[in-house]
Parts: sequence; structure tokens; C-alpha cells
Amino acid sequence: MDAPERNGTRTTVTQRAIEQIKSKIAAGELRPGQRLPTERDLAAELGLSRNSMREAIRALTVMGVLEARHGAGIYVTRLEPKDLLETFGVVAEISRGSSLIDLLRVRRILEPAATAIAAARIDEATLETVRSHLDRMAHCERVEDFVAADLAFHQTIVGAAGNPALEAIVAGLSTRTFRARVWRGQRDSGAIPRMRLEHERIYRALLARDPEAARAAAAVHIGEVEDWLRNNIDSIG
Repeated sequence: MDAPERNGTRTTVTQRAIEQIKSKIAAGELRPGQRLPTERDLAAELGLSRNSMREAIRALTVMGVLEARHGAGIYVTRLEPKDLLETFGVVAEISRGSSLIDLLRVRRILEPAATAIAAARIDEATLETVRSHLDRMAHCERVEDFVAADLAFHQTIVGAAGNPALEAIVAGLSTRTFRARVWRGQRDSGAIPRMRLEHERIYRALLARDPEAARAAAAVHIGEVEDWLRNNIDSIG
């Protein structure tokens, strides 16, 4: 059992506990949906203190790897991308300054690719859903309503690409709070009509089942947002 830890040592030992639990999951010793041994038993098995094990379990719970079920113990989650990447969105929620631009640049790499894939495989029902979100944007007066329609528009398209990991990452790069900060500023600058047109171009490329046109339309749209953000970063923090 590890000796009582000081601050630096505790961090190291806790990290070791985290890695050991992750290794057991990766090796299949702990499977999705399986209940963990008790904190005492797991600490004894891995040769660690209960304090370190408790901190490791808490950290893995925050990461979405484990979940606490009231009165039933600690379980491995389903380990699906949307669960594991849920905390990724916190970065977009709290980032400021140049970090926001960095996040948008990553989105500009990933989302056009997802939109191109969606154009090749989207079905009629999903296209109708995308169209409904686009129509909502045309009639929104409140920024909050526009943001909701915008978010649903892009999420539906990326979801049509059929890659849950990609969907979760893109969703984390542009959360509702982040979009609200940007759209509020764009409304004040009169950019909303142009943004609506850019969304229309994305939809038309999807309707034509044209992956390259869809990729280009999405890249132009996100590039315009990035340019606006770069020029107005001080006003939105």
C-alpha cells in the first residue's frame, strides 16, 4: 500500500491509479456496464491507498469513464464517444481570446469533412429535418432561438455522417454558450442575413448530394465566423 501522500506525490499516485483502472478496462477485465469492485478491494488489488483510489474514481467519473449509481456502487459507463467527450465542451464554454479562435480553426478542419460525408449518405427524412432548422432560422427574432436552430442544423448534418466520435468532438467545439456569444455579436454587426445565406448553400449542396460542394460551403461558413471572431475577439471576451 502506498505511503501517506503529500500534494505532489498524491497527484502522481492518483494518476497511477487512474492509469491502472483504464488499463483494466482496455484489457477487458472491466467491461462497459460492469460494476467495479469495492473501493477497498480495488485499492488492495492495485496496491494503492483508498484515498488515491477514491480520487482516481472521482476523476474517471468526471471523464465519463465511470458512473456512480446511488445505492448500487460504481460502474463502467457504456464508453460511448458522446459520454467520454462530454466534458470536452467545457473548453469552448470557458475559453477566451485566442483560444476561441484556435477552437474554431479545429472546427473548420473537421466539420467540412463531416458535411461532405453527410452529403453522400444523408436520407430524405434527415434532409427534411435540416430544412426545418433552416426555415426556423429565417423566422427567429431572438438570438437564443436563432442559436438553437443553428445548433440543431449543424448537429443534424454532422450526425448524418454516421461517426459518433466525430459528432461528439464537433459538438464540443461549438456549444450553445459559445454560439450565443458569437451570434449576439453578429446580430449587432448585421451579419445574420449573410449567415442565413451560407446555411442555405450548405443545405443546397446536401440536397444535390454533392460532397465537394457541401465541404466548400461548410468551410466558407465557418471561415466567415472565424474571420468575424478574429476581428471582434475583444468585444466577446
